[in-house]
Amino acid sequence: MHLLITGGTGFIGRPLVETLLARGDQITLLTRDFDKAKKMFDGRVNLIGSVKDSGLEVDGVINLAGAPIIDKRWTTKRKKILKESRIGITGDIITWISRCTHKPKVLVSGSAIGYYGNYPEAHRLDERAQPRQCFASKLCQEWEETAFKAEALGVRVCTVRTGVVLAKHGGALKRMWLPFTLGLGGRIATGNQWFSWIHLQDMIDILLYLVDNEPVRGAVNAAAPNPVTNYVFAKKFAKWLKRPALFPMPAAVVGVLFGEASELLLDGQQVIPRKLLERGFKFKYSQVDQALKDIVE
Repeated sequence: MHLLITGGTGFIGRPLVETLLARGDQITLLTRDFDKAKKMFDGRVNLIGSVKDSGLEVDGVINLAGAPIIDKRWTTKRKKILKESRIGITGDIITWISRCTHKPKVLVSGSAIGYYGNYPEAHRLDERAQPRQCFASKLCQEWEETAFKAEALGVRVCTVRTGVVLAKHGGALKRMWLPFTLGLGGRIATGNQWFSWIHLQDMIDILLYLVDNEPVRGAVNAAAPNPVTNYVFAKKFAKWLKRPALFPMPAAVVGVLFGEASELLLDGQQVIPRKLLERGFKFKYSQVDQALKDIVE
């Protein structure tokens, strides 16, 4: 297949592109940093800076573009950047598809479990759960609504509600690694909030599965089938690093550091990948111990 990828030089995008190249797919990357992409993929992918005037025709699109949501406080300026990097780019893709003579067969577009909003209670949330309103939820809802406009153009659409992706070289674990290695890690606040996670390899496998399997459409939860609480995750991560987990981060400190964005760390959601499980998708890492053992060792 010839696939257009956005976010292809990122934490998930880079290993995804390598996997697609290894299986023989042709890749075009939409990127603002040609030098970085050229160096990363050694000329093995096509590069474009915009879809608006590219004349590009592909078989499918995987849209992973989006500025990191938890790295900075949600100021008015930051919220604008978060929306533009998700909804703006997705809208550009829809406009381009509408003008294509040969339209892609599938659009797999990013989203996040933040779609569901704040669920501190022990509700098991599958794809049928109703969202609760907060900034992260509204952002994901608008992001998905934009992607689903491609359905009216005859394109199969899957939106991927991604949990916390675990890998050593990026994402949440990269930020946690040093304090936990120094024995300074611990739960966040009470630690009772749910932590819905997924191993990076399973994340990549899910993206490939959604591209390849024509019957699958709509929203799909990309989270391991066995979420844990933040307290359990912190204890298990410390165990595999052979360190204690004795230093919790109080809720007040989280609020000072992250402002409104602290809701992502303090509330959580217990997300279940119902669609994938019903279709028989096999997770390589369904238990958090399996995932952490693989990553740490």
